[in-house]
Amino acid sequence: MSSNSFGTLYKLTSFGESHGEAIGGIIDGCPAGLLLDFEAIQLELNRRKPGQSKIVTQRKEDDEVQFLSGIFEGKTTGASIGFIIKNKEQRSKDYNHLKDSFRPSHADFTYTKKYGLRDHRGGGRSSARETANWIVAGAIAKQLLADIKINAFTSSVGKIYINKPYQALDFSLIESNDVRCPDLQKATEMISYIQEIKKQGDTVGGTITCVVQNMSVGLGEPVFNKLQAQLAHAMLSLNAVKGFEYGSGFCGTEIKGSKHNDLFNTDGSTKTNLSGGIQGGISNGMDIYFRIAFKPVATIMQTQESIDNEGKLIALEGKGRHDPCVVPRAVPIVEALTAMVLADFYLQNKVSKL
Repeated sequence: MSSNSFGTLYKLTSFGESHGEAIGGIIDGCPAGLLLDFEAIQLELNRRKPGQSKIVTQRKEDDEVQFLSGIFEGKTTGASIGFIIKNKEQRSKDYNHLKDSFRPSHADFTYTKKYGLRDHRGGGRSSARETANWIVAGAIAKQLLADIKINAFTSSVGKIYINKPYQALDFSLIESNDVRCPDLQKATEMISYIQEIKKQGDTVGGTITCVVQNMSVGLGEPVFNKLQAQLAHAMLSLNAVKGFEYGSGFCGTEIKGSKHNDLFNTDGSTKTNLSGGIQGGISNGMDIYFRIAFKPVATIMQTQESIDNEGKLIALEGKGRHDPCVVPRAVPIVEALTAMVLADFYLQNKVSKL
């Protein structure tokens, strides 16, 4: 199996399955001499880990990262940073009924057809448990980009949307509630709705907005390695993501060019920011902001019609511990992926100026 690596200079290669002994990875390209804050890395993992509230999966994992190489006396050495995160609370028997069956809208069918076999326990390599590896790489990337602020938050659940521009939101409130929404009134509505959906044995989707502030000018390339293209690549690699838009996004199709153009101030900043901080594939120094759409989690606690390995129709009932809405736990993953992309371009920019 290929495609287990992401990045060019700042690069993560990961391994592991949901119900294996451990997951982990190797981070290449991190410069030597970076003093790491290990508590901050663990805090990021804690934000993603299961069992943290009543509206997420109740699987209990410590998600404690163990570094194996590339760090000496708290600083990066410039060598590959190896790490593992042990799996501790797998309930593989919860997935025995899936050994010869395919779950609707999961990777079970396509994975089996591609490779000829699959690990049916929690989705194996296709499981979102893999994203804990991304958190580690992203947390280190955040520390490499110390001056850049990356904040992601839940901007909608189902049909409940924040109706304020991000500039009017207090990002310090993001971690104050289980759904990670900085609009506290909307957060209460979202949490109630997720709880209602969970009681029905169903699931719901939503959107996450990410805002990058204190950006420098010049990250990204003008053709095939555009900044927005790499951000989209990263976000669309996330399980359950169905869409990506930046700046004015799809709403920009309804605006005339005379209104959509971001006119310059004398210092090079722009009066508006419908470009979303990126022009010609390159950051322009304004805030980067984008939105990602997540579908409802595919595993529902209801009986559905499906097929088995022989193509016979079966009645399949959802079992195990699953998120009724994946969006709250995906917030730190979006931040991590964003940091990885920006760190990669930051290093590429330094190399191009040598």
